[in-house]
Amino acid sequence: MATNIYVGNLAWSTTDADLRTLFSQYGEVNSASVIEDRATGRSRGFGFVEMDDAGAQKSIQALNGTEFQGRTLKVNESQPRERRPRY
Repeated sequence: MATNIYVGNLAWSTTDADLRTLFSQYGEVNSASVIEDRATGRSRGFGFVEMDDAGAQKSIQALNGTEFQGRTLKVNESQPRERRPRY
């Protein structure tokens, strides 16, 4: 099983490749993506990493609260997005 991990408080310059490299030391990374603003193409300061369960648990424990590229990371298992009503 794969686990989806939320990674918050990323530096604006962080790339998908940076995330993949950071998390690959804890296990095999299936995917890593920094979320960008649709209009501007700029990073929104967070991303998601998908990896196997064992690696995900290790990386969450090891990386949450650590500093990466000058920012303190928020790393946890991602929660399904709540449906927000569209007005």
